[in-house]
Amino acid sequence: MTLHYGSTGPAVERLQNDLRRRGFGLTADGIYGPATETAVRAFQREQGLVIDGLAGRKTQRALQQGRDPKALRQADLVGAAETLEVELAAMMAVNEVESRGVGFHHGGPRNGAPVILFERHIMRRRLEHHGISPKPWESRTPNLVNRHPGGYQGGPHEHGRLARAGEIHAEAAIESASWGLFQIMGFHWQHLGYSSARVWEEAMRASEGRQLEAFVSFIESDHALHAALRHRDWRDFARRYNGPDFERNDYDTRLDAAYRRHARALERVA
Repeated sequence: MTLHYGSTGPAVERLQNDLRRRGFGLTADGIYGPATETAVRAFQREQGLVIDGLAGRKTQRALQQGRDPKALRQADLVGAAETLEVELAAMMAVNEVESRGVGFHHGGPRNGAPVILFERHIMRRRLEHHGISPKPWESRTPNLVNRHPGGYQGGPHEHGRLARAGEIHAEAAIESASWGLFQIMGFHWQHLGYSSARVWEEAMRASEGRQLEAFVSFIESDHALHAALRHRDWRDFARRYNGPDFERNDYDTRLDAAYRRHARALERVA
């Protein structure tokens, strides 16, 4: 659970106690106010994490177990903003709203594996793309090859589906999953400048920073999407990135609110 300014309760008190053990002078009152947010930002800066003032899974994990070397760093976002020639606050807003928060699973048998979602209807198309008839596989393994989306098992269980699909055709399986923080489909690998589907997969397994690099390439490959981000036209950006149903989840208003919050925070430390 992500804790943020205004959060209250036992989880906030535990966070405050963890910060106190790290040397931050806080009163463990269970209220995520200015002092707690300041301490969280200071800890994130100390650890090289994204400095967003939000105590999400990665910040809480770093407090308890140390920083995950695969975790996204503030320096990664700075580099992405420079590459795309956008404000750092805008890049931070996109990371906050459009990413899944974590790019890797923590704990369990899939510990350290990237977050994926396998799409069986895409697998059908990719088999055709590779010159393989999908019909025999549709009848034998409809959960892996199908005309229609579905069959999701969710979370780390998606890797089981990916592995079974890989036994049918390794490249098609990689291409049929969305990967990492920004859930970019594997079939984009060539368009985004990767030399093969396997090289794409290796990058997605390497770190959240490498996953961000893929997102940057994805933005650069779409002139209109890139322009919307540069001009902070959040409605147009959300429509192009999330599709016509973007309003249902208030992506544009959430992006705008996150941008304004990060811009104010960056001004304070300038």
